[in-house]
Amino acid sequence: MDRTLEVLAVCGVGMGSSLMLKMTAEDALRALNVDARVENTDLSTARGMTADIIIGQGMHTDEIADAAPVVITVTDFLDKEGLQAALRERLAEKGWLA
Repeated sequence: MDRTLEVLAVCGVGMGSSLMLKMTAEDALRALNVDARVENTDLSTARGMTADIIIGQGMHTDEIADAAPVVITVTDFLDKEGLQAALRERLAEKGWLA
């Protein structure tokens, strides 16, 4: 990928769990050598933002499944390896991994 990916970590309020998810996503993307800018936000704000990737819990990602080219549902906000594997698969599908 020849540009920085825009990533949103989403939760209902945009504070606690999305901040944890943001840090996990940054670690997972760094491990994949993907240049990305990760922001944490709430569901309502995410609807009006432009992103390449949205990451969040199923109850939130179901509502914004069409808001980004890649939407990833997580159950454990601290599972870096699981998120890294999901990102690797989805980014490869899009041709965004080197």
